[in-house]
Amino acid sequence: MVGIFKFFTTILVCGLVVCPLPSVAKEPSFLTFSIGYFDLVQDHNQASEFRFEYRSDKKLSFFKPFVGVMGTNDSSFYGYGGFLLDLFYGRRWVVTPSLAAGYYEKGSGLDLGYEIEFRSSVEISYRFDNRSRLGFSFYHLSNASISNTNPGTEVLSVVYSFPLGSGSEPSKQHNSSLHNPS
Repeated sequence: MVGIFKFFTTILVCGLVVCPLPSVAKEPSFLTFSIGYFDLVQDHNQASEFRFEYRSDKKLSFFKPFVGVMGTNDSSFYGYGGFLLDLFYGRRWVVTPSLAAGYYEKGSGLDLGYEIEFRSSVEISYRFDNRSRLGFSFYHLSNASISNTNPGTEVLSVVYSFPLGSGSEPSKQHNSSLHNPS
């Protein structure tokens, strides 16, 4: 688990160091659906994961708020909210790191040690002409040791984001394939 977490953290940090600025164009809000593999690394209680998120087009500096719900086929539930950052590599590729906090109910699934859980995630998506996105996300879910028990878990998912609106097109003077996703 530590090796995979370090690997993805290294990729994220390297990506942030060499990445372009967030988009000049205004991206729309998104409704995001995913299906994934819950408890990928530790293999204590594997399950299928289903997730729905609303990603706002509003920004606080470069960060955008989002809310979501996650459930598994063994009745685990996680409701959460947090902030994300869309980083564009040309017109097509988007890397989206995010942080969230929320309420976790284990159901008949994995006991994560506490009801309050924190999620750190990175998503890599391909952006289509209509601004929809298809990609993969990897996240770690844990209570950050606020409980004596903190097994944590990792999830790998296939993600599809459907745009709610079209956003706004940038002016021609800012039309750079490196900094502008339109």
